[in-house]
Amino acid sequence: MSEDAPADLGVSFRRLIRSHGPMPVARYMGESNARYYAGRDPLGAAGDFTTAPEISQMFGEMVGLWLADIWVRAGRPADAIYVELGPGRGTLAKDALRAMASQGLRPEVHLVEGSPALRQIQSGALGGAIFHDSLDTLPDDRPILLAANEFLDALPVRQLVMTEKGWRERMVTLDDAEGFVFAAGPGPMDDAVPQDRRAAEPGTVIETCPGAAALVGALCERIERQGGAAIFFDYGYLAPQNGSSLQAIRAHEKVGVFDAPGDMDLTALVDFATLAELARRSGVATATAEQGAWLAAMGIGIRAQALATRSPERSKDIQEAHDRLVGAAAMGELFKVMAMTARDWPRGAGFDEGPRRKPPE
Repeated sequence: MSEDAPADLGVSFRRLIRSHGPMPVARYMGESNARYYAGRDPLGAAGDFTTAPEISQMFGEMVGLWLADIWVRAGRPADAIYVELGPGRGTLAKDALRAMASQGLRPEVHLVEGSPALRQIQSGALGGAIFHDSLDTLPDDRPILLAANEFLDALPVRQLVMTEKGWRERMVTLDDAEGFVFAAGPGPMDDAVPQDRRAAEPGTVIETCPGAAALVGALCERIERQGGAAIFFDYGYLAPQNGSSLQAIRAHEKVGVFDAPGDMDLTALVDFATLAELARRSGVATATAEQGAWLAAMGIGIRAQALATRSPERSKDIQEAHDRLVGAAAMGELFKVMAMTARDWPRGAGFDEGPRRKPPE
């Protein structure tokens, strides 16, 4: 290891725990992912995982058409901007922007990305894009058309565990062999648990994601004030559930969450039920759906047929990509979609009226 190479994060965590005691799961996850994303491209066959935009251009095209349709029905505001959170290699943005351009929408591009390594790749794919470390520096005087795919799942989750003495924060500590293990923290945390979920069996774990809640709250305020719409895709659930969903991926395989901190992708299921309720209370209209149902409603099947007709030699690959994105046994049911639109903007296509939640008057 060179003098400039970062120290092994596991070694640093052990030293920190020995000196200061157990650390919250949220800190372990947050610092691990910060190290992980800072210096690598994690996508593709040579990386650790593959996202929907990398599977097929059709995914990004459906996103772009969804945003463009809302923009058209909102009166084609000339100053609307495209924003993407965690844009990976820029693949989603490229496909979405191409679809938008087919409808006359050519927005200024703003990317919220903290990884220097990924920013370099995105700059090559999307010349002229403007980078931001957070939502805070986005323009505040024009409508926002925002997309985010597999962004929320990497935000640190806080875990609470029910013990014989009540609810405690779940921590990471060391066993006698200096291995990482979970443990319950010392302080009572009952007040942090919703009243209707406090009565649980010992050992029950619940998760919250303060970062996701804060981001959605800030975005709702912007959308309601500036106009616009946002759409999120991630693996998660549409009704509250208990249990730890923390998992680690390395080289396209699930590994232990303590195997290689800082050198693997740590994620957790996204609680879309809570986020959608937060958005509704903020005043914006919300809708949720399973990814497969939404893509089907947006016409991905028709698009797949058109691509196969144009390139018959690729028809098998196109069908396989379609099935992977839509199929119930693949990504279709595991991944969810959440849309948010300003109260006075058109509602987005592809959602049944049932899940749609009207904003309060």
